[in-house]
Amino acid sequence: MKKHLRSFLFATFLVTLCIPTEAADAPAFRTEEVTFASHGVWLSGTLAIPANQEVRAAVVFIHGSGKQIRSMAWAEKFAQAGIAALVYDKRGAGKSGGEYEENRNVSEANLSLLADDAVAALDVLSKRESLKGVPAGFTGISQAGWIAPLAARRSPSAKFLVLWSGPVCKVSEEDIFSKYTRDANVMVVPTYQQALDARTEKYIWPAFMGADTDPATSLKQLSIPGLWIFSDNDGSIPVDLSLQRLKALGTGGRKYDYVLFSGLGHNNMEGTFHVATHWIRQQGKSGAVGD
Repeated sequence: MKKHLRSFLFATFLVTLCIPTEAADAPAFRTEEVTFASHGVWLSGTLAIPANQEVRAAVVFIHGSGKQIRSMAWAEKFAQAGIAALVYDKRGAGKSGGEYEENRNVSEANLSLLADDAVAALDVLSKRESLKGVPAGFTGISQAGWIAPLAARRSPSAKFLVLWSGPVCKVSEEDIFSKYTRDANVMVVPTYQQALDARTEKYIWPAFMGADTDPATSLKQLSIPGLWIFSDNDGSIPVDLSLQRLKALGTGGRKYDYVLFSGLGHNNMEGTFHVATHWIRQQGKSGAVGD
């Protein structure tokens, strides 16, 4: 792990390494099927709830790109860590109604619609009697980096954000970068500026896609804490640009933390999950990062 990480997160990681893994005696959990409405359709999901330990927090897991169904493996891992987790089939996938938007997946309209779906899911958690008083928030990976800030801005129930490989840049900027890298995770990825300079023609955001979604617009208006988990060889999003934006946003009392791992690529959840759950449990313990 890089030495330039923020001191709290570095200390947190070291402490976590010293704690025996929970997998050795993972607590039992139970699951419940859940349905909820959003924009006139019913979405279907599963809620995994810790059974033999205190529920420290609750999360809604937001998908990355693609026609994805509920991520049960991650829901179970969250529950084993004392965190209730709601995972659901993306609209138009699995048992969820509606239509999956493929051609304009990152349009303003579609990202906004997916954000409203996430808000509806969090509303299910916030209304559960057994979870009252438990801090709830949004988690997710990749494309969730654009969706979760929108959802958090719209939901008063959102108390934190945790994002793996979530771009903190405009959709167009990620498109410029990923087209240059072809989404390849290599030992050393180019910088965003290198990708931009390599273009032979000016990039024009198509008007039919609506606004070029920028998560900073929502993040500037939020006061809840957030954690972003990156890898330095991620070929899908411009990590260097995202870190610059996060550092700029982390002023005025905002608690936006990040951790940068080495060599784990874009899909880095498996190797970093313990860092995320430790951070989330702190929200349940104190309600504020670093307290």
